Amino acid sequence: SGHVQLPPPQNVTLLSKDFDMILTWTPGEGSPPDVTYTVRYESQERMEKWIKVPHCKNIHRTSCNLTCVLRNFFVKVRARVKAVSGQFQSPWVESQFKEYHLDVELAPPVLNVNVKENLIHVNASFPLATCVESFSWMYDLNLWEAGSEDKKKYEGIFRKNTVTIDTTALRGNYCLSARSSFQSIDFKHSKFSQPVCVLLNHKG
Repeated sequence: SGHVQLPPPQNVTLLSKDFDMILTWTPGEGSPPDVTYTVRYESQERMEKWIKVPHCKNIHRTSCNLTCVLRNFFVKVRARVKAVSGQFQSPWVESQFKEYHLDVELAPPVLNVNVKENLIHVNASFPLATCVESFSWMYDLNLWEAGSEDKKKYEGIFRKNTVTIDTTALRGNYCLSARSSFQSIDFKHSKFSQPVCVLLNHKG
């Protein structure tokens, strides 16, 4: 049989990471150095209809960000990938099904902290793709005196809103940390961000 088949991609996984839905894989054992990959996906709305992903056709890398090609974030999807080299190609290998809305994994937000006379203004920025910016992302903020376990909590703040904290009564080193939160069937949270600490009302 003169038909040589390429080794198929391995460990094909659809994973949600840091607000994105990404297909990842590893090269099949013994893949040639010039191998490229092509990805398609299918949604449970229309089974057996595999949709092309223009930015993941004949690519050299071993991942494909599908977030902004998904037409419906509330339907399960799966993806498949094949290896291509010259006129040879591997069989397609499929991932498991995932749904963005249910399975999204959150990353901690980055805090922007602005200390004024007797106020702190805090807002959070999220590493979001533009196609999911309209989702109702929220964040929770903690404030505490360095070394203390007693945290003041500000919960369920809309992503674009700034929290203003009156610091008139606070003196010393205070720390802030936040996590992303999102309501799907249950509440999801990211880990808390690395604390940002500021010195308040310091009489030098």
